[in-house]
Amino acid sequence: MKLVLISMMTAFLLCSMVSAQQSAKPKKTAGREPAGTVDGKPVFYYTLKNKNGVEAKFTNYGATLVSLQVPDRNGRLADIVLGYDDVSGYQQGKSYFGATIGRYGNRIGNATFKLNGKTYNLAKNDAENTLHGGTKGFNKVVWDAKSISKSGAPALQFTYVSKDGEEGYPGTLKATVTYTLTARNELRLDYTVTTDKDTVQNLTHHSYFNLAGGGHILGHELVLNADHFTPVDSGLIPTGELRPVEGTPFDFRKPIAIGARIDQADEQLKLGKGYDHNWALTGQKGKLRLAARVTEAGSGRVMEVLTTEPGIQFYSGNFLNGEAGKGGKKYEFRNGFCLETQHFPDSPNKPKFPSTTLKAGQVYRTTTIYKFTTTK
Repeated sequence: MKLVLISMMTAFLLCSMVSAQQSAKPKKTAGREPAGTVDGKPVFYYTLKNKNGVEAKFTNYGATLVSLQVPDRNGRLADIVLGYDDVSGYQQGKSYFGATIGRYGNRIGNATFKLNGKTYNLAKNDAENTLHGGTKGFNKVVWDAKSISKSGAPALQFTYVSKDGEEGYPGTLKATVTYTLTARNELRLDYTVTTDKDTVQNLTHHSYFNLAGGGHILGHELVLNADHFTPVDSGLIPTGELRPVEGTPFDFRKPIAIGARIDQADEQLKLGKGYDHNWALTGQKGKLRLAARVTEAGSGRVMEVLTTEPGIQFYSGNFLNGEAGKGGKKYEFRNGFCLETQHFPDSPNKPKFPSTTLKAGQVYRTTTIYKFTTTK
């Protein structure tokens, strides 16, 4: 009888241990559906949702944010980012909708830079300059993806290994970006980058936002926490100057509509066909702080951008020209805006700018948060 009782107790304990182990396994935090293949690699769509109804959809092609459903002041959801209906659109598109940009976001002048006494030549894919990583940047490759939970919130971790010499850059670089959708309606982006050789890098996120869900963005009110911006030459390469925003159309320290001064007879606005410039953010570099705030009065949606980066590129959609997007929409001139947290453009050729050099064995980490609320 004792033997029977001992056997029953042992079986019960074993079942309890198995059950505990199973419950300890991380729960699935993201839905996944197939989206075809690119370069012989499987591509998927992934969906994150929080308890407030916010829904973010991604693809591992380009570690791209495909859609972002956010409520207005009345709780009605709308997709507030531009994009395409399928992965083929992202393959063929040239606007970088929603993509993770690398190895170097923004421009490098004359598609060349020197590092440790050696000159590196890059692809000229923007007149005489290189833009957003070159001919085939990180937005045009398939990333490895993993569904995880971070601090109890659903998250997706994308990883890409860029080989030594890819697009002309030195070093094998491993880039990881983790998207987390919090219960506070924050889309958090955490980047980790390592390399086996000294290199330059400047990852960023390139969503085009429209908080109204459509139409032009000129009525959106913008705040940028920056006292200076970096003026550009005719190729949109920074001159190296840090120019005060005081008394210029680039002063967004107080809320003002994007369109209020965009057509003024200002040399810098003419060069960019509107805003397409980098602002030097106030506050301590490396510390998470408020960089920008955008309000759309019609819907009541508010987006705050927090970052550890030293700069932010505000782009007012000046080169959108009717490209076909989601649901047959045509994205016309200034139908979306970008707020790309970053180091400054052309930093490898501007010694006075914050350095974008990543040395072998170092680990680079940065965080950007897009936070959504509403106003009355």
